[in-house]
Amino acid sequence: MSVYVIFMTENHDVSAHTKVLGLLLVDGFALMSYASVIEPFRAANDLAGKALYRWIHVSRTGEAVPASNGASVMADARVGDPVLCDVMFVFAGGDPAAFDDRPTFGWLRKLAQGGAAMAGVSGGPFLLARAGLLSGHRATIHWEHEAAFRDAFPDLAVETSLFIVDRRRMTCAGGTAGLDLAIEMIEREHGSDLSRRVSEWFIRTDARGSERPQRQSLRDRYGVTNDSVLRALAEMEAWIEEPRDRTMVASAAGISLRQLERLFIAHVGLSMTDIYLRIRLDQAAQLIGSTGMSITAVALACGFRSAAHFSRSFKARHGITPSAARKRRPARDASTGKGNG
Repeated sequence: MSVYVIFMTENHDVSAHTKVLGLLLVDGFALMSYASVIEPFRAANDLAGKALYRWIHVSRTGEAVPASNGASVMADARVGDPVLCDVMFVFAGGDPAAFDDRPTFGWLRKLAQGGAAMAGVSGGPFLLARAGLLSGHRATIHWEHEAAFRDAFPDLAVETSLFIVDRRRMTCAGGTAGLDLAIEMIEREHGSDLSRRVSEWFIRTDARGSERPQRQSLRDRYGVTNDSVLRALAEMEAWIEEPRDRTMVASAAGISLRQLERLFIAHVGLSMTDIYLRIRLDQAAQLIGSTGMSITAVALACGFRSAAHFSRSFKARHGITPSAARKRRPARDASTGKGNG
C-alpha cells in the first residue's frame, strides 16, 4: 500500500515574497534525502509564522513517485509543465548514471535559462551534469556515486564535501546533509536567528559547514593513528584506477619503503600490497552494487587489466564472482527500492 505525502502551506499567508521550491523526484529517490531538505523549510514557515517557502512536487509523468522505501509522494506537475520556481531540487537515488531522459534534461535547462537556481541532491548532481548544468561549477555527490561521477564527467571540479553552493548551482551529498544545505539557505535568506531556531527544532546541536567530509576520516575507518600510514592510505585511495607502486606510496608518506612496510604490519596487520588490493576490491564491489557499469569497466576503474585476475581476486575478497554480485542487485533493488542517502 502506498503512502501519499503532500506538504502544504495553507496555515500561512502566501505573499509575493514567498520563495517557491520545485522538487523533482526520480523513481527510487531516497526518502531521507528528500525529508532532510524539505522539513527545515516547513519548520521555517512555522517558526516565522508566515509562508517564507512553498513547494511543488514534480515527477517525470505527473504521477506519484515511489521512494527508496516503497512509500510514494504525489506529484503536482510533470516534467515539461511551465513550473515557476526560484530553486529546482533534483532528487535521485539508486543508479542515477542510468537515468537518460532527454525531455527531462531539456526541461531542466529551460528552467535554468529562465532564472531558476538548480540543486542536485544525493544522485541528483548526475542529472544536472547530464543536462550540462554543472559545467564550470564546483560540485559534490553522494560518496557512493563519486567514482562513476568522476569517470563520466572528468572535466568537472568534484569535491567530497557535504554540500556546495556555487553561484546558481547547488549540489548536496544527500542523507542528512540536506538538512545542512537547507539551513544554510535559510540563514542566507532570513538570517542567523531563524536558521538557529530551525537547527534547534531538529536537535541539530553540531552545525556542519559545507566543507565537512561525507565519510569518517581515514583514522576512524582503519583504526590507525600513525601519520605515515595515514598518508599512505590516502595515497592508495586517491589512486585506484592507476595504482601507484609501493615506492611511490612510500614517497608520498615521506619515509622509506622498508619503514612503511613495517608500519603497515604493525598498525594495519596487513602488507601494503594486501591492503591496497582490498581498497580496490571494495571500490569494485561498491561500483557493481550501485552503478550500471559493465564488469569490464569496473575492473578497469579499479586498476585491473586482466578480467581473470579481477574475477579471482574479487571472489577471494567477497565470496562471489563479480557477475554473481551483479545478478544479486536487481532482486535486492526490487524488494527494497534501494537508494542511497
